[in-house]
Parts: sequence; structure tokens; C-alpha cells
Amino acid sequence: MNFKIAYNEYLDFIENRQKIQSKNALKDRFNYVILPYFEDSDIYNIEKIDYIRFQNELIKKGYSYNYIKNTHYYLVAFFNFCKDFYDLKFNVFKEIGFPKVKKNSNKENFYTLNEFKKFIKCVDNKIYKTFFEFMFFMGTRPGEAMALRFSDLIGNNICIKKTIDEHSHNGMRAETEPKTESSRRTIKIPFILSIELKQLKKYYIKKYGRIQDFYIFGGSKPLAPTTINRYKLEACKKANIKPITLHGFRHSHATMLLDRNVSIKVIQERLGHSSADITLSVYLHSTEKQQKRVLRKLNFVLLFSTL
Repeated sequence: MNFKIAYNEYLDFIENRQKIQSKNALKDRFNYVILPYFEDSDIYNIEKIDYIRFQNELIKKGYSYNYIKNTHYYLVAFFNFCKDFYDLKFNVFKEIGFPKVKKNSNKENFYTLNEFKKFIKCVDNKIYKTFFEFMFFMGTRPGEAMALRFSDLIGNNICIKKTIDEHSHNGMRAETEPKTESSRRTIKIPFILSIELKQLKKYYIKKYGRIQDFYIFGGSKPLAPTTINRYKLEACKKANIKPITLHGFRHSHATMLLDRNVSIKVIQERLGHSSADITLSVYLHSTEKQQKRVLRKLNFVLLFSTL
């Protein structure tokens, strides 16, 4: 039984058994991380090592403890359904359990604004420098940024309507539409960053000598994740700063906005999540700056209020 076919049957099963918000959260999780990994698998042939490798991918990409744990529970529930309806002998996901990563394992997978300034000063290539600035100040998923073309740039807005596989298959990287409706979105671009993107377009026209719908980051073809990571690590070494994952730049964006009291709803819309709960559970965490802000408020209450 094909994993994706069984999943579609599972969606029919839960249609009138779960609340809309719960179903949307489940669909987001399957569409974004689970199906890209397991959709072509046979549910009877998934082994323990397959699930361990999947978990390692999530850890490597910098997902939070809660995100990995909740993904595990989604898979366990799905395979419990498969046991009941497709006579699976055992639930491989339940047998393995979720990895015992520390709850703060994702704590360091982001840059503060000051850390990012140190990092970006050490990126000496215009295209890659603009890519990292875009990731930090726009909060897109890496695949979304790599898939962008100049036709997606409309004034000071960028339209997110496709993504590109970060891994090649037979030498090709698949470019597809976002798998969830909430991932389709239009985001406003800071003025300075908008100017830098337009300068990139002029650079490509001069380089290639013709006008075409270039990839914003790469020109005739999108940037390769391996090369992006090489530039990232070189800059980290020069700046003497900790490395973060590509996904960590998205996490940095969300954390920066939270620290500046931007509403969760606005952050959710920029990130392309279907609910604010997903935004809170995946990307946002308590920072030292937030703790100090709370402390200042408590001190004010204690000093100037009559108890």
C-alpha cells in the first residue's frame, strides 16, 4: 500500500472526527515535511532505520523539539489507523519513539540582528549576500527563496507561489507549487532590500546579455544548497560566529519580529502558516530580551503599586 494513498484514506477517515484547526495543522505537517520524505514508500516496507533517518533530517534542519515531537505523534496516529485498516503488524513509528533531543536544541539555531550583521559583513559574493539578507529579513523557506524569479517581484512585494527541492534527483531539482494554500502569499519587502534585488536583475542582464525571467538568486539557474552552505560556513568562520542552518534564518526572522512586538498573526502570515499555533510551536521561543522586558514590567509593578 502506497504511503500517500493510505494518507488520503486517513484524511477521509478524520474528516468528521477532528476539528478544522486540528486537520489543517495535520495537513501542514504532512505536506511540508512528511510526504516529501515518505510519499513514495510502501507502508509495509518502512523500517526502523527509515524513520531514524527521517528524524535525523528534521534535527539537521534545525526544527524545534516540539515540532519533532508533534510530527512523531502525527505519524503514530496515522500508522495506528493503518494497523486497523490495512493489517500492519506493528507501528514502526511508535516502536522507535521520538528522538530524545533537548528541548532547547533549537535555541541557538538563529541569529540576533547584531549577530547577523557580523555574519553578513563576511559574505563577499553579491548574490549570496543578498540571498542571506532576503532569508533573514523575509523569513521564507529556503526552497521558496531559491525558486523565486523576477516575475514574482512586483513593486515592493514578492509573491510566493512555488518552491524548489533542496535535493537533486537524477541531477534535476523539482520545482513545484506550494503544497498548502497558506504557503501561497504576498510579502512586503523592505525598501533597501527591494533596491538590492533590482540591482541583481541589472547584473544578470549585463552578464547574460539578454532579458529573460531570471531566478532572483542564481540567474539562469537557482543557487545550489551545497554552495550556499559553503559560503555560509566560510562567513561564519571569518566572523567567528556560530553556524546556523538555512532554516535558521527563517527562525531568526520570526524571533526578531517577536522581539519587536509584531503580532503573532502578522508573523504567521509572513511565514505562510495556516494557524498561529503552528507559528508559536515551531519557531518562537522565549529569548533573553523578552525575559528582561518581563522583568522590567514586574519591577515597575512592585515599585509603584500598592500591594
